[in-house]
Amino acid sequence: MGLTDCGNGVRMERGVACLLSDGTTLVSDHYYPAGVGPWPTLLMRQPYGRDIASTVVYAHPVWFARHGYHVAIQDVRGRGGSEGAFYPFRHEGADGAETIAWLRHHAASNRRIGMYGFSYQGATQLLAAAEQPEGLECIAPHMTAADLYHGWFYHQGALRLNASLGWGIQLLREDARRLGLHEASDRLEAAWANIRAQAVHVPYASHPAIADAELPGYVRDWFAHREPGDYWTSQDVSTRLNRIQVPALHIAGWFDTYLTGSIDSYLALRNHAGGDYVRANQFLIAGPWVHHPWGDRVGDANLSAAANLDTNALLLRWFDHWLKDSSDFSGEPRIRYFALGVNEWRSAEDWPAAPTHALYLHSEGKANSREGNGMLSGQPPEDEEPRDVFVYDPGVPVIAPGGPQAMSGPFDQAALEMSNNLLVYASEPAVRDAEIFGHARIVLYATTSAAHADFTAKMVRVAPSGRAEFVAIGVARSSWLFRDGGYAADTIHAWEFTLEPVAFVLAAGERLRLEIASSAFPLYDRNPSTGVPPQSADNWTWCRSTQQVLHSATHASALYLPLKGGSPW
Repeated sequence: MGLTDCGNGVRMERGVACLLSDGTTLVSDHYYPAGVGPWPTLLMRQPYGRDIASTVVYAHPVWFARHGYHVAIQDVRGRGGSEGAFYPFRHEGADGAETIAWLRHHAASNRRIGMYGFSYQGATQLLAAAEQPEGLECIAPHMTAADLYHGWFYHQGALRLNASLGWGIQLLREDARRLGLHEASDRLEAAWANIRAQAVHVPYASHPAIADAELPGYVRDWFAHREPGDYWTSQDVSTRLNRIQVPALHIAGWFDTYLTGSIDSYLALRNHAGGDYVRANQFLIAGPWVHHPWGDRVGDANLSAAANLDTNALLLRWFDHWLKDSSDFSGEPRIRYFALGVNEWRSAEDWPAAPTHALYLHSEGKANSREGNGMLSGQPPEDEEPRDVFVYDPGVPVIAPGGPQAMSGPFDQAALEMSNNLLVYASEPAVRDAEIFGHARIVLYATTSAAHADFTAKMVRVAPSGRAEFVAIGVARSSWLFRDGGYAADTIHAWEFTLEPVAFVLAAGERLRLEIASSAFPLYDRNPSTGVPPQSADNWTWCRSTQQVLHSATHASALYLPLKGGSPW
């Protein structure tokens, strides 16, 4: 196949075949710089169509070629023009390593290779790097997860339902077309046309768009494997971190689906990658973004021009440093993060330690809704304060921070906080600005009438105008938190779990609110409160439960903040 002129001397070659050792052919498009090579090579491996090349967040490959890189965008096994059967993550390590070995001998390559990409394309980098292919010198895994169970699909025992079901439907659409399954394809396309509404189908594991036995079973497998174990670790790098021996530039988004996965991947490689040199060359950019696009508008908020970080220029500096020996990344802070509220970039050399600043829960026994009397204070309870009580109904769950469609962003929670099926605790107005950066932690002493339960904890920043802006959430499922046994209904237990990380500045005059509930649907799947597996439960097997939250001298429930500096109260 001939070369296509892309202007400025850049040429593109479509459909280049790479024959793997098992006889499978993978296909890639290649972009060649002006002049005579060879050049350093950038590789992206993705399942969405190599012509798209993740241009929803990155510059087109032509742009990188203009800057002196041979760029290869490859369809992974079973996608686009590549042969084979697609099963997410399963083949990406071996296939990626073989692709890199092939690229090293490509006429356009000088045998120095870097990888880039976000989401699934980030996972393909981590999996390939763990195979230690010769020639791979650096990676740039963005908005992804080294640990698939904890960082991609499940959050402390609860399925990330909206994201997992939606992504599964997206992927299966191509499988149905490749297999010629017209009826299955029609169902998937109909679901995709209204994708945000699909999570209401129960039981969700029996959703007609994914239940066809002729379709690949990977989405059903995700729902069936509700505990960490071999199914997950065989497909990720969480047990092989020491095999990754290349520098990495991680990008995370404070409102991204895979925020926890991204931050934990950085921390895992910072602490456990193969060798001191590699650990010292892990870098993190944590921006104010959703999964895509990356910019200054998130939900209904304008995060200022500062949020429009030129990530393409950053990538170019990264690759120039490692693949062209330019030293362009020298002096870069280990962590660069965007502080919400003040909307500015800050830096750190280390991730914050475990939070220690306690805000204790108080009330007169009616913290239900923001009209109640729930309070947060630095002083622990001195006596037996009345318990707060609310009812969890799986049929009428507390809605996710982004509403019934679980949209991502700093959405106003004030309307949601009017309901009595959640508890609201608020601080006094801050007397000075204070930065909260890292993972907050909750210790909640509670009982529930059900043998199976969830608790959620959500942090909200409240402006004097009354706008209650979402900043972070966490969830814990009893079957996960108390997996070693001992959990029982109508028994006081200490629910201790972390919230997803965040960085924000609570300004003087603003309050911090904590919401406690037992659902955030459809961000997370509903706990049926019975022994029925959540993926198999429906309105016939749901059960209401009554939750009690304690705050007393002997059971001092508290929110622990990763606070920089002294208390603002």
